[in-house]
Amino acid sequence: MALYAHKSALRFTVCLLLTLCCCSPCLAAAQESTSNSSAETHLGRGYDALKQDRYEEAVQEFRAALAANPSLVMRARFPLAVALFESHKPDEARQEFEQVRKEVGDHPNVLYYLGRLDIDRQDYAGAIRNLSKAVVKPPFPDTSYYLGFAYFKKGDFSNAVHWLEEAKKANPSDSRIPYQLGFVYRKQGLEEKAKKEMALSQQLRQKDTNESRIKTECEEKLEQGPPEAAHAVCDQLYDRDNADRLTTLGTIYGQHGDLQAALQPLERAAELAPQNPQMQYNLALTYFQLNRFEEARKPLEATLQRWPDVFQLNSLYGAVLMRQGDLPGAFNTLRHALELNPSSSEVATMLYATASDLGQANLKAKNYSEALHYFAQASAARPQEAAPHRRMAEIYTLTGRTAEARSEQEKADQLGNSTVN
Repeated sequence: MALYAHKSALRFTVCLLLTLCCCSPCLAAAQESTSNSSAETHLGRGYDALKQDRYEEAVQEFRAALAANPSLVMRARFPLAVALFESHKPDEARQEFEQVRKEVGDHPNVLYYLGRLDIDRQDYAGAIRNLSKAVVKPPFPDTSYYLGFAYFKKGDFSNAVHWLEEAKKANPSDSRIPYQLGFVYRKQGLEEKAKKEMALSQQLRQKDTNESRIKTECEEKLEQGPPEAAHAVCDQLYDRDNADRLTTLGTIYGQHGDLQAALQPLERAAELAPQNPQMQYNLALTYFQLNRFEEARKPLEATLQRWPDVFQLNSLYGAVLMRQGDLPGAFNTLRHALELNPSSSEVATMLYATASDLGQANLKAKNYSEALHYFAQASAARPQEAAPHRRMAEIYTLTGRTAEARSEQEKADQLGNSTVN
């Protein structure tokens, strides 16, 4: 499980319709399960790359996911389009956003990015059309800012003021907003208002500079001095109305092992941004580390409904369910997490333990079919372990399937592990 990551959001993406190799219906049906598994793996890698701003890698992974399953519109094609947008490939990004729009309609996330692309090519009328629809249910805090900017460039100063004022309410710490408002007021001949907004923009920029200085001093104090002295410095970063700054503070505390101090800012950040998966993850991870598992479970459940294919969310949720004794739920979640990131030895170990426990419980209850299923899953998670094969040999012996019993026993012996779990 990765520790805290300070990102504003996981902006999912996708572009470029891949041409799939032609295959017969029978071959397609035979490969469907493998293709779905492959798509999930590429989705997980793509989301992780996108979160880390590795856009070229994200593009490749989402394209691979679409190659395995072209029906993944919002889960793969949309994040691909975002990755292309962030890679400064506007034509390819627009192509994919438009394709998503054809299939899902005027989704606010799609309209937001189309509006941004319109602004980049100076199509301000198009930007206003798209962003006016997106702002009804704004997907990002700066939606109204870009709408106000588009109205300004179009020469509609009244609407520009309206939407930039709305942007200030949504994101009062963004120095771009008063800066742009100052230009609008100046165009309207309102010089005093313009000066006031420009001064506010300068104050916000200075606040950002001060925040960077305090952050550095905070980290130094946490590493060198007593907690009380560090808190006196670090708590200057606390801003109850700024989710990003709260996350910064909570992240610093968490990375330095001061979990109790991390909790308050992360709780407030999650409250301010209930739909931001990273902030919900940060809070849940802190609860988990404090052994407050039920409190960790709640934000993860809600967030996974919106972001079902984020590896970190699934791995942490699976760990929480394990600690709560919900083994069937943990098994399903961890299996999906391992599909998203097959290289995670940590998740493989958790899945192995969970599947083994479920297999043993079903064996004791004489539910032999279920027991075999779970022991097979345990073996798949950790192929180097002999114990699942020994258990499957035992079940096959009990059910009179001597050939299968002999085969599984031979596999166990070959692995050279005599430990029986």
